[in-house]
Amino acid sequence: MIASADIREWRGQSVVDEKGHRIGALEAVYVETASDEPFFATVTVGLPFQHRLVFVPIDGAVVGPGYVKVPFPKGQVKQAPSIGTDDVLPAEDEPAVFAHYALDYAVGSGGERRLARR
Repeated sequence: MIASADIREWRGQSVVDEKGHRIGALEAVYVETASDEPFFATVTVGLPFQHRLVFVPIDGAVVGPGYVKVPFPKGQVKQAPSIGTDDVLPAEDEPAVFAHYALDYAVGSGGERRLARR
């Protein structure tokens, strides 16, 4: 896993898929609230003046010179649940983000949300 301090330094850098195709630019990191470990990144995608943020898990990501390579195909990432560039992921939308990547989702024992933006 990439340390959260390290991944924050890569904001604005290219995010590429498993084959090296550019997906977009890394915008933010979402951590698991229980562990405070980085779990998802948001990637800016879209046409000029029509940007949106899509979510991609960063488990297994590799950092290179000027890029972060994620282990998912570009098409899957671009079809992931998205939010507006000025929005925050609503708690009720978290399960859909996990489901898109076939990841298990469970709220915290006290009902708290699973992800927080850092």
